[in-house]
Amino acid sequence: MLTLDTSALYAILVRRDPDHERMIIARDAEHAPYFVPVGILAEVGYMLQRRPQLTALDEFLADLTSGAYAFDCGERDFARIHHLVHRYADLELGLSDAAVIACAERRGGKALTSDRRDFDIVARGEKTITVLP
Repeated sequence: MLTLDTSALYAILVRRDPDHERMIIARDAEHAPYFVPVGILAEVGYMLQRRPQLTALDEFLADLTSGAYAFDCGERDFARIHHLVHRYADLELGLSDAAVIACAERRGGKALTSDRRDFDIVARGEKTITVLP
Protein backbone atom coordinates (compact mmCIF):
# COMPACT_ATOMS: atom_id res chain seq x y z
CA MET A 1 0.00 0.00 0.00
CA LEU A 2 1.24 3.43 -0.92
CA THR A 3 -0.03 6.96 -0.36
CA LEU A 4 0.78 9.45 -3.12
CA ASP A 5 1.59 13.11 -2.67
CA THR A 6 0.75 15.82 -5.21
CA SER A 7 4.33 15.97 -6.49
CA ALA A 8 4.38 12.22 -7.10
CA LEU A 9 1.04 12.22 -8.93
CA TYR A 10 2.10 15.18 -11.05
CA ALA A 11 5.38 13.50 -12.00
CA ILE A 12 3.59 10.25 -12.84
CA LEU A 13 1.07 12.02 -15.07
CA VAL A 14 3.34 14.55 -16.81
CA ARG A 15 5.77 12.65 -19.00
CA ARG A 16 8.13 15.61 -19.38
CA ASP A 17 8.54 15.99 -15.61
CA PRO A 18 12.15 15.18 -14.61
CA ASP A 19 10.91 12.74 -11.94
CA HIS A 20 8.45 10.92 -14.23
CA GLU A 21 10.33 7.63 -14.65
CA ARG A 22 11.59 7.56 -11.07
CA MET A 23 8.07 8.00 -9.65
CA ILE A 24 6.56 5.39 -11.98
CA ILE A 25 9.23 2.88 -10.95
CA ALA A 26 8.75 3.65 -7.25
CA ARG A 27 4.96 3.39 -7.51
CA ASP A 28 5.07 0.15 -9.44
CA ALA A 29 7.53 -1.40 -6.97
CA GLU A 30 4.81 -1.21 -4.30
CA HIS A 31 1.64 -3.25 -4.28
CA ALA A 32 -1.68 -1.60 -4.96
CA PRO A 33 -3.88 -0.11 -3.73
CA TYR A 34 -2.43 3.35 -4.27
CA PHE A 35 -4.11 5.89 -2.02
CA VAL A 36 -4.83 9.50 -2.92
CA PRO A 37 -5.87 11.68 0.00
CA VAL A 38 -8.99 13.64 -0.89
CA GLY A 39 -7.22 16.73 0.49
CA ILE A 40 -4.85 16.88 -2.49
CA LEU A 41 -7.35 16.50 -5.35
CA ALA A 42 -7.85 20.23 -5.89
CA GLU A 43 -4.10 20.83 -5.76
CA VAL A 44 -3.41 18.14 -8.38
CA GLY A 45 -6.28 19.35 -10.55
CA TYR A 46 -5.05 22.94 -10.42
CA MET A 47 -1.54 21.93 -11.43
CA LEU A 48 -2.82 19.83 -14.34
CA GLN A 49 -5.50 22.14 -15.72
CA ARG A 50 -3.05 24.34 -17.62
CA ARG A 51 -1.92 23.49 -21.12
CA PRO A 52 -0.11 21.26 -22.07
CA GLN A 53 -1.08 19.26 -18.97
CA LEU A 54 -4.72 18.94 -20.07
CA THR A 55 -3.89 15.51 -21.48
CA ALA A 56 -2.46 14.56 -18.08
CA LEU A 57 -5.60 15.88 -16.35
CA ASP A 58 -7.72 13.76 -18.68
CA GLU A 59 -5.55 10.73 -17.86
CA PHE A 60 -5.83 11.42 -14.12
CA LEU A 61 -9.62 11.70 -14.30
CA ALA A 62 -9.76 8.45 -16.28
CA ASP A 63 -7.56 6.77 -13.63
CA LEU A 64 -9.85 8.03 -10.87
CA THR A 65 -12.92 6.80 -12.75
CA SER A 66 -11.42 3.36 -13.33
CA GLY A 67 -10.36 2.91 -9.71
CA ALA A 68 -6.60 2.94 -10.38
CA TYR A 69 -6.29 5.03 -7.22
CA ALA A 70 -8.28 4.65 -4.02
CA PHE A 71 -9.46 7.72 -2.15
CA ASP A 72 -8.67 8.08 1.51
CA CYS A 73 -8.34 10.51 4.37
CA GLY A 74 -11.56 11.86 5.62
CA GLU A 75 -12.96 13.26 8.80
CA ARG A 76 -11.21 10.73 11.03
CA ASP A 77 -7.86 12.28 10.04
CA PHE A 78 -8.66 15.90 10.86
CA ALA A 79 -7.31 15.75 14.41
CA ARG A 80 -4.04 14.21 13.20
CA ILE A 81 -3.76 16.70 10.32
CA HIS A 82 -4.37 19.55 12.75
CA HIS A 83 -1.68 18.24 15.10
CA LEU A 84 0.87 17.87 12.26
CA VAL A 85 0.20 21.35 10.86
CA HIS A 86 0.82 22.88 14.29
CA ARG A 87 3.79 20.72 15.23
CA TYR A 88 5.56 21.47 11.93
CA ALA A 89 4.39 25.08 11.52
CA ASP A 90 7.96 26.19 10.85
CA LEU A 91 7.92 24.01 7.70
CA GLU A 92 4.59 25.43 6.56
CA LEU A 93 3.52 21.80 6.17
CA GLY A 94 -0.02 22.68 5.18
CA LEU A 95 -3.22 20.72 4.82
CA SER A 96 -2.23 18.72 1.73
CA ASP A 97 1.08 17.39 3.03
CA ALA A 98 -0.35 16.71 6.48
CA ALA A 99 -3.22 14.77 4.85
CA VAL A 100 -0.72 12.64 2.93
CA ILE A 101 1.18 11.90 6.14
CA ALA A 102 -1.97 11.06 8.13
CA CYS A 103 -3.19 8.79 5.34
CA ALA A 104 0.19 7.07 5.00
CA GLU A 105 0.32 6.46 8.75
CA ARG A 106 -2.94 4.52 8.57
CA ARG A 107 -2.18 2.78 5.28
CA GLY A 108 1.12 1.00 5.74
CA GLY A 109 3.36 3.96 6.45
CA LYS A 110 4.67 4.61 2.92
CA ALA A 111 4.40 7.97 1.17
CA LEU A 112 5.57 8.66 -2.39
CA THR A 113 6.74 12.23 -2.98
CA SER A 114 9.47 14.29 -4.57
CA ASP A 115 9.13 16.81 -1.71
CA ARG A 116 11.78 15.15 0.39
CA ARG A 117 12.73 18.19 2.48
CA ASP A 118 9.51 18.47 4.50
CA PHE A 119 8.52 14.81 4.38
CA ASP A 120 11.95 13.61 5.54
CA ILE A 121 11.83 15.97 8.53
CA VAL A 122 8.38 14.71 9.53
CA ALA A 123 9.41 11.08 8.96
CA ARG A 124 12.39 11.53 11.32
CA GLY A 125 10.28 13.38 13.89
CA GLU A 126 7.25 11.13 13.90
CA LYS A 127 8.85 7.78 12.99
CA THR A 128 5.51 6.69 11.52
CA ILE A 129 6.15 6.92 7.77
CA THR A 130 8.71 5.91 5.19
CA VAL A 131 9.29 8.38 2.39
CA LEU A 132 9.82 6.96 -1.10
CA PRO A 133 11.61 6.90 -3.45
